[in-house]
Amino acid sequence: MKVFIDGKYYDERQAKISVFDHGLLYGDGIFEGIRAYNGRVFKLKEHLDRLFWSAKALLLKIPMSHAALTAAVVETCRRNDVRDGYIRLLVTRGVGTLGLNPNRCKKPSIIIIAGTIQLYPRSFYEKGMEIVTVPTARNLHSALNPAIKSLNYLNNILAKIEANIAGVEEAIMLNAEGYVAECTGDNLFILKAGQLLTPPLSAGALYGITRGTVIELAREAGIPVSEANLTRYDVFNADECFLTGTGAEIVPVVKVDGRVIGSGRPGTVTRRLEENYHALTQVSGEPI
Repeated sequence: MKVFIDGKYYDERQAKISVFDHGLLYGDGIFEGIRAYNGRVFKLKEHLDRLFWSAKALLLKIPMSHAALTAAVVETCRRNDVRDGYIRLLVTRGVGTLGLNPNRCKKPSIIIIAGTIQLYPRSFYEKGMEIVTVPTARNLHSALNPAIKSLNYLNNILAKIEANIAGVEEAIMLNAEGYVAECTGDNLFILKAGQLLTPPLSAGALYGITRGTVIELAREAGIPVSEANLTRYDVFNADECFLTGTGAEIVPVVKVDGRVIGSGRPGTVTRRLEENYHALTQVSGEPI
């Protein structure tokens, strides 16, 4: 594997960063997880837009342009013969001192890794998955805004630990008001009475690229979509439920906190959106 670090490519074993990088010391940085399908990088522009938005929120100046990053992502895929895979793009604050002050970091670092990913077993997509609600609440907007896709993922990791203790792979995180925010790594959708509902960004949901794509596909298919504050009660009584994410794609949910969702099997609308999403991934994106 060849890893891009600050304009150069290194073999996997030689790909290293300083122990004084504030991305390591303090989680001071941002990232994007991006997918490649059929020799194309899917939704690359949207991922880079979100990366620059996160950087702006952190007053982190990315030392490459949008176009240069596009070229670097594509070239990293080429050097690793990735046609169907996963790209992790990171921007750290860079090397600094042991103090918190980001002004002591002279130059941010950019890292691009292109490989493979498999978040969930195939059986979850065929039969659906079970999830639970966990005690760990989603970060407050006034503390660490969930819209920032930062390297500090402890909030999500704590919730993932609680999911693992409960014997499941994914979990719902509520916000401070008790509304559904998102899952530890995925956005959540429910179908109720023919309408697709998903938590709004203001509830603590990430501005998911796959989330946005599914909303577009649903509307194109004539399925009404709304962003709404959802409670656990709403999820329990949904006709269908599914999660979306770059790594997860679209994965059906058939049980939440022991409550069977709908028929207990992946729903017809979920399946339809899965098919439309997979079809889109095969023909859309930045050529590698």
